[in-house]
Amino acid sequence: MPGNEQCSYRKDPAIPSFSDDRPIFVFDGQCVFCSGWVKFALKHDKSGRYRFMTAQSEVGSALYRHYGLDDREYKTNLFLQDGRAYYRAEGTIRFVAGLGFPWTICRILRLIPGKWADGLYEFVARNRYRLAGRTTACFVPKPEERERFIL
Repeated sequence: MPGNEQCSYRKDPAIPSFSDDRPIFVFDGQCVFCSGWVKFALKHDKSGRYRFMTAQSEVGSALYRHYGLDDREYKTNLFLQDGRAYYRAEGTIRFVAGLGFPWTICRILRLIPGKWADGLYEFVARNRYRLAGRTTACFVPKPEERERFIL
């Protein structure tokens, strides 16, 4: 995908400035399945390492466009880490593994050929609304979680 080189989004004037000093998970805030991943991470990210951003936000939408992704139909989440974006299966594996033990074990999924792993990811992504539903409003964090979200 275009623009996947390290730190490329930092050089793009179309992307509003934001702090990326910690890993950031960019997700479809109207997707119950995607919001579920965020709730899971908030529960298991004991160190408070991750930050979150909805794809519907100004920055989230600009990031999707930068990476050549549809900024209206969010068929993948973005995981930003150390100035680089990961998506599809690789992004999800990195996101979950970064939660620490026992979740680091999911790194073993990297042994699955990328084409197969991305195929499974895309199947779930295409069917996510049927699997979990959709809301009319974006995910709203609890007051004690707000500092972890980039709006």
